[in-house]
Amino acid sequence: MAETKLKVHTPGWVADFKTFIMRGNVVDMAVGVIIGAAFTAIVNSLVKDVFNPFLGLLIGGIDFSNLFVTLKGPVEPTLADAQKAGAVTINYGVFLNAVIQFLIVALVIFWVVRLLSKMHTTKDEAPAAPPPPPKSEILLEDIRDLLAKQQTHG
Repeated sequence: MAETKLKVHTPGWVADFKTFIMRGNVVDMAVGVIIGAAFTAIVNSLVKDVFNPFLGLLIGGIDFSNLFVTLKGPVEPTLADAQKAGAVTINYGVFLNAVIQFLIVALVIFWVVRLLSKMHTTKDEAPAAPPPPPKSEILLEDIRDLLAKQQTHG
């Protein structure tokens, strides 16, 4: 029995997609997204574990994550209890946490970009060493110096 090879036709867009995915900027963007996700975890912890306790102390011990309004259902003391009881709530404290997180991320990104910008402009503003003069100019200067020396001695 003769074996027949089954040919699978690959659509043309597959090659285009491979080219697109392997571009440097797409790979850089993917790395940025992954680092951004890791950075988000750090910012979430910074907001939840560092800033919110201080803000809560400043405004009388209020925990932002438990600021909510019950629209329908049993009124509970905490958001978790209200959600367990099936209450419909407006969680404006969670929203405030998200706004604080956004502001912190924006501030950190601002400072990182500012620092990178200063490093970049500092590097560009450093005076570059002048290029050496061409050989013809060096030879002309040597000739001038020799002529000047001959005129003073002779």
